[in-house]
Amino acid sequence: MASVKVGFYGHVRQYHGIKNEIDTAIHEVLESGSFVMGPKLKQFEADLAAYCNTKEAVGVNSGTDALWLAFMALGIGPGDEVITTSNTFFATAEAIWIAGATAVFVDCDPKTCNIDTNLIEAAITPKTKAIVPVHLYGQAANMRAVAEIAKKHGLFVIEDNAQGMGARGADFALGELSDAMCASFIIQKNLGCFGDGGAVVTNRADVTERIRKLRNHGSPKRSHHSMGYNSRLDDLQAAVLSVKLKQLDKWNDQRRAFAAQYDKAFKGTSLKLPYAVPGYRHIYHLYVVETEQRDSLQAYLNARGITALTHYPIAIHQQEGYPWGQGARIVGSLKHSEVSAARVLSLPMFPELTGEEVQAVIEGVVAWDKESKH
Repeated sequence: MASVKVGFYGHVRQYHGIKNEIDTAIHEVLESGSFVMGPKLKQFEADLAAYCNTKEAVGVNSGTDALWLAFMALGIGPGDEVITTSNTFFATAEAIWIAGATAVFVDCDPKTCNIDTNLIEAAITPKTKAIVPVHLYGQAANMRAVAEIAKKHGLFVIEDNAQGMGARGADFALGELSDAMCASFIIQKNLGCFGDGGAVVTNRADVTERIRKLRNHGSPKRSHHSMGYNSRLDDLQAAVLSVKLKQLDKWNDQRRAFAAQYDKAFKGTSLKLPYAVPGYRHIYHLYVVETEQRDSLQAYLNARGITALTHYPIAIHQQEGYPWGQGARIVGSLKHSEVSAARVLSLPMFPELTGEEVQAVIEGVVAWDKESKH
């Protein structure tokens, strides 16, 4: 049995690595007395927009809220259809239903697990209003193809970038080719705060204006209200995120280095390894392998003190109670989404892993693979 225990998250280690900066930022908020819609939020929004090379960023309560607020800002609602994939976190489709629209699922590409852009046009109807590509596990979807289809058919594009902050394509940046890009900052993300948080990043002034109103009770200024909600990123979380944003590229580089070690060590095993599109910058929010013996591998690693988790073992259209809200529509087969869901296993992947821990994961996986072949 391996003596090295390996957890799945490095949140506390990450905090201790930048403790002074984090503590100072939080202390500044506490001393300011400005906790909501204050200067730290404005600063983070400016920092995030600059990082993404976009005109605007609007902080909101969560990645889920970012999505449905973007839909509402673009006028997407009852009677409209939104095309996306089923092999993603539930919130992608949930946000479509919250907005009152209908989710339309097409299959994923079996290599990248991102939306299969070859299937999108067959799903378009007169009711189609938007396409939502998901940058799953930290790899950019094929945004050039998505943008071309959207332009041809007059559709909106909203990127679900809950997992890919810092990723990019070979010749495009995330947020460059869409009407809005939605981010999540829950602690598990590559850029995570100490609670819940999200943002909408966009180059569209009209989208920015609408979301700023919608997140704050429809209020463009104090005591003036129209239809709106309460979905604001608070200044404490914004302060933490501004500190962490400065470290994000370095942390993502470390993830990529660990992924390269895993790739090299697992080459020749029975596992299907993550596929990185040539020229793309995959930032490995998750390092996901696939095997028909997923439960066996997970149990084997857990017995050795190595935590491996599943993301996402039940495709959205296979969840209990499906469909919800305004319903949903499936176009063609979702075979690849279903097969992937039944086989996925996420190995420990965070920038604070030690070399010893990475080696323990490698030894555990390789040992299981040898035993499983006999």
